[in-house]
Parts: sequence; structure tokens; C-alpha cells
Amino acid sequence: MKRIAAFMLLAALSVAGTMPAHAQRTSVEENARQSRKAFHQQQKASNKAAKKQRKAMKKSAKAQRRAVKKANNRRAQ
Repeated sequence: MKRIAAFMLLAALSVAGTMPAHAQRTSVEENARQSRKAFHQQQKASNKAAKKQRKAMKKSAKAQRRAVKKANNRRAQ
């Protein structure tokens, strides 16, 4: 009888252990932490995209200045 009870308890624990973690409820603090983390990641991605855009604009302006300078040098000759 004790063996059957121990086996049933082991089976119940193994089934409970295989439940996915996302099925468990998250606390308010955990939810707030995840929200802050997501916001931080979004801000980081936004800043990275803005930096890339600024770099592209700077490169374009430089190329335009060079083209104007080159055109002026052709006219002067």
C-alpha cells in the first residue's frame, strides 16, 4: 500500500513539474519588471535607428557637398 501511495505521489509531482512555466501566473512586480525591460529594449532600438539615420543623413550631406564642389571646379576650368 505504501509503495502505491509513493508511486502516485511521484507521478503527481512529475506531471506538475512538466507544466510549462508560462502557464503560471506572474506577480504584479514581475509584470512591471517585464514592462520596464520591454520599454528599455524599445528605447534602445529607437536610439540605434536614430543614430543610423543621423549617420546616413551626414553621409548624404557630405556627398552632396562634394558633388557641388566638383561641379564648381568643372565650371571654373
